[in-house]
Amino acid sequence: MKTEKKSALERLGAPTPKFFQTIRNWGLVLGAIGGTLVAAPVSLPAWLLAAAKALVVAGTVAAGVSQAAVKGDE
Repeated sequence: MKTEKKSALERLGAPTPKFFQTIRNWGLVLGAIGGTLVAAPVSLPAWLLAAAKALVVAGTVAAGVSQAAVKGDE
């Protein structure tokens, strides 16, 4: 099996497998929910703010990593 090396920009622009598209979409949703909670104009408990910040980080990482996955030659 021959593996072709690609630059980061080529990987981000290449087609993404369906499984990783689903992970990317869920990561974006989690990040948006966390961002909404962090930016809420009301006072929230500290544990909820900590959980919201973790959601933002986890969602961002999941979306970024899954976007870099590319379909292999079949």
